[in-house]
Amino acid sequence: MKTMNCKQLGGACDKEFTAETFDEIADMSKTHGMEMFQAKDEDHLKVMSEMQELMKDPNAMGEWFENKRKEFKAI
Repeated sequence: MKTMNCKQLGGACDKEFTAETFDEIADMSKTHGMEMFQAKDEDHLKVMSEMQELMKDPNAMGEWFENKRKEFKAI
């Protein structure tokens, strides 16, 4: 089991996610992000806006995900 927090995954807080695989952690982070969006959490909304800009470039988004996978693997 490995643990990463919201900030490590590009988010805005220290909430921790623990899972066997990066994909599981990414899903947990996505669910958390949706919850924070619904709660209109300002800090999370800010980083979500930044992530939307990144998603406009498929290569940049792919590189971002690959770097996060490497971080997970290194833990």
